[in-house]
Amino acid sequence: MYGSCTGRSRHVARAIRIRIRTRALSGAGALLSCVLLSGCFGASKGDSDHASVAGQAKQRPKATIPYWVNPDGSAARQVAAYRKRGADGEARLIQKIAEQPVAEWLGVDDPEGQARGFTAAAGQVNRDALLVFYNIPHRDCGQYSKGGAADGNAYRAWLDKAVRGIGNRRATVIVEPDALPHVVDGCTPKRFHEERYDLLTGAVDKLKGLPRTKVYLDAGNPHWIKDPRRMVEPLRRAGIRKADGFALNTSNYQTTQENRAYGKRLSALTGGKPFVIDTSRNGNGPAPGKNDPQAWCNPKGRALGERPTTDTGDKLVDAYLWIKRPGESDGTCKGGPTAGRWWPRYALDLARNAHRKDS
Repeated sequence: MYGSCTGRSRHVARAIRIRIRTRALSGAGALLSCVLLSGCFGASKGDSDHASVAGQAKQRPKATIPYWVNPDGSAARQVAAYRKRGADGEARLIQKIAEQPVAEWLGVDDPEGQARGFTAAAGQVNRDALLVFYNIPHRDCGQYSKGGAADGNAYRAWLDKAVRGIGNRRATVIVEPDALPHVVDGCTPKRFHEERYDLLTGAVDKLKGLPRTKVYLDAGNPHWIKDPRRMVEPLRRAGIRKADGFALNTSNYQTTQENRAYGKRLSALTGGKPFVIDTSRNGNGPAPGKNDPQAWCNPKGRALGERPTTDTGDKLVDAYLWIKRPGESDGTCKGGPTAGRWWPRYALDLARNAHRKDS
């Protein structure tokens, strides 16, 4: 689904720790201007002059969306690069992405340092961190985002470090995209199911043991597991009772309307649990036609969806979130780079195709 960039995250985490240690002297502005928090940022040909964006990012109103806008994410760096070249039109388009809070996906290397850095930087400007845990063993069934922890014990050790990194700071965590739907659709071999449930339950338990952390278990999307009844038992076994709710449409393109209807049906089957919807790239819905078996992978003509907000007008929908970072590739299909790498051309298309003025 997404991919990981472990080589860079070690350096990212080190930079985070350095800035946190010096924050008492340099203040929040310097902290945010210097922290390298963008995770995976692959420079395309001609894009080697990316520079960090200096100063604090403008944060969205907390009453509308409480999550932190990263001043040095992939989109923000692309804006800086375009402005440096005088490409003001392209900069304005990518600014649509850069000015929104997007999720930070924790890498394999130094999860404690990354989690601490993201949550501390968010706390400095009185915002919450939005994180994704994506390191389950046998991840993505060996597809574009294959990888994850080597085994259950390695995952538990990784999880303990990530949980320590969050500590008592405010965070919302989307737990392991694809992990449960791949159990339901049979992609993950049956011999790994029991371990997966145990790992997910452990993740929910440990995260909910923190004082200010919200947790949502990933539950796929309406066009993947079409009958929500099939998701009920897997969610139960993964700890939905203790979780704050479930997440839909992560890294996908299904419409908000379809996700909302599906989510309400699933909520009714799970004791009224609320849910969040990934609206990062669903402005034009999914790609038309049924002949492409990889219609989910870098489809053309897609657009940014609703801006992140907790003001959804629906008591069961906790938030519209940009869980997938818009402009980062789904994988090496349709001309895309490795999963999780920044792809300027795709980012421009998403922004250009956005038909909402506030997208």
